[in-house]
Amino acid sequence: MLNVVVLSGRLTQDPELKTTANGISVCSFSIAVERRFKSGEERQSDFINIVTWRSSAEFVSKYFKKGQMIAIRGSIQTRRYQDKDGNNRTAFEVVADDVQFADFARRDNDSAPVAVPAATPASFSNAGVGDFTSIDDVDEDLPF
Repeated sequence: MLNVVVLSGRLTQDPELKTTANGISVCSFSIAVERRFKSGEERQSDFINIVTWRSSAEFVSKYFKKGQMIAIRGSIQTRRYQDKDGNNRTAFEVVADDVQFADFARRDNDSAPVAVPAATPASFSNAGVGDFTSIDDVDEDLPF
């Protein structure tokens, strides 16, 4: 059986970080994902609820804001509950296991967009002071 979802879209609101009674971080947000469309058709979007846990939850709440592009990989999960009127309801959401930046930055007005490097909570927590090299001579040609 396979339950894998890969999405990229824009956050429709700032992510909301909460903590469970057991002290586990959980972050919920929704993204707008454009549907494919043909020329002349009106663009349409789907609004998809996302939830992420632990260090990924803290990462999203710290580095993402409304309107930013985000890429997620996870799985679909359903929850059944009763609303305030006693009606049975089912909620569908994506539980994100991997979250990455998906925004683009431009070098200048004439050049093509350049993707912002992907980052995950692990890449931030594994970075240490010893991982960086000091550049003493700033006048020297850089290799890029």
